[in-house]
Amino acid sequence: MVGVARLELAASWSQTRCPTNWATPRKQCYYILIDIENQVKRNQKMLRKIMLLAIDMGNTAIKFGVFDGEILVFTARMLTVRGKTGDQYAAEIKQIFSLRGFDCADITDLVISSVVPELTEVICSGVEIIAGIKPVVVKPGLKTGINILIDRPSELGADLLVGAVAAATKYTLPCLVVDLGTANKISVVKKGNVYAGGIIAPGIDVSLSGLSLSASQLFSVSVNVPSKVIGTNTIDCMQSGIVFGTASMIDGMINRINEELGSNTFVVATGGYAEKIIPHCKTNIHCEKNLLLHGLKIIFDKNSSI
Repeated sequence: MVGVARLELAASWSQTRCPTNWATPRKQCYYILIDIENQVKRNQKMLRKIMLLAIDMGNTAIKFGVFDGEILVFTARMLTVRGKTGDQYAAEIKQIFSLRGFDCADITDLVISSVVPELTEVICSGVEIIAGIKPVVVKPGLKTGINILIDRPSELGADLLVGAVAAATKYTLPCLVVDLGTANKISVVKKGNVYAGGIIAPGIDVSLSGLSLSASQLFSVSVNVPSKVIGTNTIDCMQSGIVFGTASMIDGMINRINEELGSNTFVVATGGYAEKIIPHCKTNIHCEKNLLLHGLKIIFDKNSSI
């Protein structure tokens, strides 16, 4: 196809760009043909069906989604397991794709963020096996559009950066990004796409695990919403503390942050526990469970060239 295009375009371009005497220095015509071929390649890429696999690797779970162009067509989660090989992650992802009726061969692009450094290369090798292409990994040096104004920018987690990118693109600034996962985090994104800092607190699973390990008479419980705040048995008391206590912590921290900023903020929440906890907050908070996947898509678009 490229060869045919070169001949056809060269014939038409030669009348306007090539000298009438082809015996003149051939370098000019050579560069014309190279220019034509590059244009054809760019056109082919623009017409290609883009299937982007975005992967957000957290300490507890790995969430991934597939974008067909601009549309997020499906998402899935699997546990983060230290000790798994790239082959094992590849097999699991391929199986999930099959269950959803998708073919891994259709993946044209990959983007990954990870807060588990020891597994970053492992998951990268796994997706390379199933897709045959190298992923874009969120790390220093990528274009994000975010100005990181904290003491040590290199310490900012990839998940916090990706969330900030999505918030700065999708919502009104200043914005707070509440991420309820292994840790409970609130990021502050100011006007001008400035990442200004935030807070980190123990997550729900970490808190429950700490209680059951440290207190002899307390045990692990599931995270269910109790019918009332005042519990009348151990399970209800623990669940109330976890659910309503976390919601109250979020409300309180948002109030303190707004006071410190001197203005109200738009608040968006994401993470594994967001849909269970946020409805019990008194603050008006928008839930977006796929916020980080959209952030990864935005970062990929900023760093892909046609």
